[in-house]
Amino acid sequence: MSGHSKWATIKHAKGAADAKRGQLFTKIGKEIIIAAKNGGDPAMNPKLRMLIQKAKAANMPNDNIERAIKKGTGEIEGGQIIEMTMEGYGPGGAAILVDILTDNRNRSVQEVRSTFSRGNGSLGENGSVAWQFEPKGAITVNLKGKDSDEATMTAIDAGADDVIEIDGVLEITTSPHDLETVKNTLSHAGYEIVSVEFTKIAKNKVDLDDDTALSVLKLLSRLEDLDDVNSVTSNVNFTDAILEKFEG
Repeated sequence: MSGHSKWATIKHAKGAADAKRGQLFTKIGKEIIIAAKNGGDPAMNPKLRMLIQKAKAANMPNDNIERAIKKGTGEIEGGQIIEMTMEGYGPGGAAILVDILTDNRNRSVQEVRSTFSRGNGSLGENGSVAWQFEPKGAITVNLKGKDSDEATMTAIDAGADDVIEIDGVLEITTSPHDLETVKNTLSHAGYEIVSVEFTKIAKNKVDLDDDTALSVLKLLSRLEDLDDVNSVTSNVNFTDAILEKFEG
């Protein structure tokens, strides 16, 4: 999961900038609308419950959260959000999945296609790369000086599949079913939860030369900046050197 972990760290750092222009709230709101279609009661809808926690962690106003839930349940208009996934290839043949939440399919397809093209990538057919990824839960924990081995064992005992430490931060993967249980166990044990999300992770990572990997990373960033794009995943293993160069 190292590639996902390091890329996730960059995404979380970008989160503050996203929130300033309202983009982060918009994206979370769309997620809540989709989740609420399966029921607006958080107690009976685990995914909705997790997204509400995510929204509050991002300081999203309660009114925004309630409005998104009501749009999803149909109590108020505006819940016509389409959930779709586009698949493509980046430089070096990197496999890329783009999860989209949109109220305008044609606009989203056009924007994603154009971004792939500008980034020396191309769209693929449905199913062309999706088979290389599997759904997972992802939790980021700030250790704040706490013992990493103890935190790792706490996560594994609660059902985590994998735990990696990067500079005092634990990146934990779980099955989607176990995500909330692992998160709650860590939270009750006093660990600071930085982020919790449902994601997709490549079954096998690929290594690319530095220039190509940097080009892929730039493409992922451009895709994620699109308003209709909810998340982006690739199968590339990004080295620390490439990430530092990207951030610089």
